[in-house]
Amino acid sequence: MISLGCAKNLVNAEQMMYLLEQAGYEVSGETEGADAVIVNTCGFIDAAKSEAIDVILELAEAKAAGTVGRIVVTGCLTQRYQDEVLKELPEVDAVCGTGSYDQIVSVCDRVLNGQTVKEFGDIDAPEKECGRVLTTSPLWEYIKIAEGCSNRCAFCVIPYIRGRYRSRPMDELVREAEGLAAQGIRELIVIAQDITRYGKERGETLAELLRRFCRIDGIRWIRLHYLYPDDITEELIDLVATEPKICKYLDIPIQHINDGILKTMCRRGTGQEIRDLFARLRSRIPGLVLRTSLIAGLPGEGEEEHEELCEFLREARIERAGVFPYSPEEGTPAEKMDRPDEETARRRAESIAALQDRIMDDYNQSRVGTEVTVLVEEFDGQVYSGRSYAESPDIDGRIRFTSEETITGDFARVTITGVVDGEPFGIGMPDEEERKTL
Repeated sequence: MISLGCAKNLVNAEQMMYLLEQAGYEVSGETEGADAVIVNTCGFIDAAKSEAIDVILELAEAKAAGTVGRIVVTGCLTQRYQDEVLKELPEVDAVCGTGSYDQIVSVCDRVLNGQTVKEFGDIDAPEKECGRVLTTSPLWEYIKIAEGCSNRCAFCVIPYIRGRYRSRPMDELVREAEGLAAQGIRELIVIAQDITRYGKERGETLAELLRRFCRIDGIRWIRLHYLYPDDITEELIDLVATEPKICKYLDIPIQHINDGILKTMCRRGTGQEIRDLFARLRSRIPGLVLRTSLIAGLPGEGEEEHEELCEFLREARIERAGVFPYSPEEGTPAEKMDRPDEETARRRAESIAALQDRIMDDYNQSRVGTEVTVLVEEFDGQVYSGRSYAESPDIDGRIRFTSEETITGDFARVTITGVVDGEPFGIGMPDEEERKTL
């Protein structure tokens, strides 16, 4: 199994591995000698599509050399290009769309029986509940609370690939979270394309779900990813501010700040409403760390709009940001709109990234002398490393520290003494709250 792309895609890969193991298959991360290799692809932007195709071509060479058997391609790329994958990549033996992950056993059975398989189910169907093979960490794990998206931003293909928004049943999510806690997971990372919409179709709320997660013994941190700005309620803000288990870290992709661009891209709300929201969040949630996603070179962006975004970042001092040059996606409304050329979009993205690097460096320096709780993930014999509430896995870096006492629990208290190679460094000691649970 090879899984590419986002955390939501990884959850689907873990579900497929579970189904295969339940059916008697042995699933491995190694390709050599495999009877079949499954590539769970991303197809969101050009870079992701290119990565997926490169992996498939490498496997095609291995197949020709006889070191792997059949090639099964699943996920967003196949859903988006249902006919083209088999036509343009004849080495592929099976394609399976995002509405058919639950059919992976049947797909593999048939493909190993010599058939060429196409399996595409309904991408708007309710999510089928399924176990998972955990692959991220023994301490933290994603929990995907919904599938699809109904926001239909003009630049985004997700609704066409993943279908309309469908919340998973709350009881099922709580049951899954309890199971993760029983396996030793200490941090839940709540994900969906838009977690703020959770439960609306059945009269439930994200805040209600989070309260139930917070009552689960063993779970110490709950981290929230991908909140749509205008759906952040006062109830949710109050909960984040007052509930100790919820990390004071909110990932709120805004994409841009200019009113005209937001409207053209079918984003709800205005730039001033985003400014007001961030100010309100800062005032209500002490120590809040904000993460966002930004796109440079969107249709309608000139130098004036670009500078407005840069000025907003200088004022808002957002601690974490992912910055991407605009990639026109086939079949989206934005594809047909006038936009800056590719080089201009790339240059603007680089200038925003450089600005953000300075803001992030200032933030790290501001932490020197403070004490933070760290989820300890590695020890190389001399230096421990892990993350505080301010760092999400794989995207935000780590805190490294030494300790005169052996850290025997999952958490430590670390006094940050400096910044080394752009990351905080400090001196740690065992966490007293953690000691109580050992």
